[in-house]
Amino acid sequence: MMKSVFLVDDSATMLMSLKGTLEISGFKVDTAGDGEAALTKLKSGLKPDLIITDINMPRMDGIALIKEARKLLRFTPILALTTESQQGKRDEAKKSGATGWLVKPVGGAELVKVIKQVLPGA
Repeated sequence: MMKSVFLVDDSATMLMSLKGTLEISGFKVDTAGDGEAALTKLKSGLKPDLIITDINMPRMDGIALIKEARKLLRFTPILALTTESQQGKRDEAKKSGATGWLVKPVGGAELVKVIKQVLPGA
């Protein structure tokens, strides 16, 4: 059974590159360009095995998305993806329900390795 990953990022380049990496690694990938679009997809029934979200986005940022996604998907692993290495943002993401943290730019091999750690059977 193919595992599905939901990528949320306002950078089209980032989405394309991560999506390509994940598809080559055998994942089914859905994408959204910001937190609001992502939440709409989740509310209309998208149930990914894993969510990877950028933190800094327009309309709804990653922290707000994580909080909202947690109400819908209690046990789905959520990785926060950001350029920031600030401890404050990490703590905030964790408090909101993030499972883990990835700092951009994230390499393909590293990304897949982290996914295998948080997603049993991936």
